[in-house]
Amino acid sequence: MSDAPHIPVLLDEVVAALAPAPGERIVDATFGAGGYTRAILATGAQVVAFDRDPDAIAAGRAANIPGLTLVHSDFSALEAALDAPVDGLTMDIGVSSMQLDQAERGFSFQSDGPLDMRMSQEGASAADFLNTAEEEAIADILYHYGDEPKSRRVARAIVAARPLTRTSELANVVRKALGHRPHDKKDPATRTFQAIRIHVNRELGELADGLAAAERVLKPGGRLAIVTFHSLEDRLVKRFLRDRSGNAPGGSRHLPQAAAGIAPSFEAVGRAVRAGEAEVARNPRARSATLRTARRTAAPAWGNGNLAEVTS
Repeated sequence: MSDAPHIPVLLDEVVAALAPAPGERIVDATFGAGGYTRAILATGAQVVAFDRDPDAIAAGRAANIPGLTLVHSDFSALEAALDAPVDGLTMDIGVSSMQLDQAERGFSFQSDGPLDMRMSQEGASAADFLNTAEEEAIADILYHYGDEPKSRRVARAIVAARPLTRTSELANVVRKALGHRPHDKKDPATRTFQAIRIHVNRELGELADGLAAAERVLKPGGRLAIVTFHSLEDRLVKRFLRDRSGNAPGGSRHLPQAAAGIAPSFEAVGRAVRAGEAEVARNPRARSATLRTARRTAAPAWGNGNLAEVTS
């Protein structure tokens, strides 16, 4: 863990938002390489860390860190693993640098690898989805999760090129379908890879369920710090905190409309925070990061409502 290849984004800001104190118990819902966990443990707090990636859990256990409890689980199921309310909770949403950098995991087209993309290394892979799904279903995923304006064209090309088994094959199919030129600033395959990864890992559904679980496990006064990396994630977190803090003007597609008389379960703390120029220079991944923070009130949890709508 001391040589972790993943650089935690907005580390100082996350720790400041959590304000961990000696003896408190903090949840790191996305352990990864343990960057947030190490910083929290250094304050004297204890950490319960979750990760669905068995590689991350194995590395963390091998480090044998005092004060750390590791749980191999999706963070949406964190409530079942906790025996008492906690003082703080943080999530760093999305794919980690370690996963992106390992060609055999199939998250990136920078190096050729199997078309996998599974964070948990279980269940249906990206190849399974792309080689069996209907063209319309693929197009919908690319449009909604990747903001791909030519999703139908790309989906048609994917179906025509099946079976696909390698990341390089998928990237080349997308580039050809969209008329990619070598000097283009952004590779058009980026949007497709993001969309498929989000779908394969049910990332938005996990986030929605994880936010609802955080609402249930945080003590009154407990601190919540969520780091997101693209607009779909950030929009979901923003709406959750807006609704749960009683500031929603009305219902949303993803979250239940606030009913009259329901006490706010969260108090939003400050504005969204983004990385400064110095951090972006050190860690380009920080450029798209957004931190949102809130404090749990003493009001009862609202429950999941229609959060499940984002799981498709």
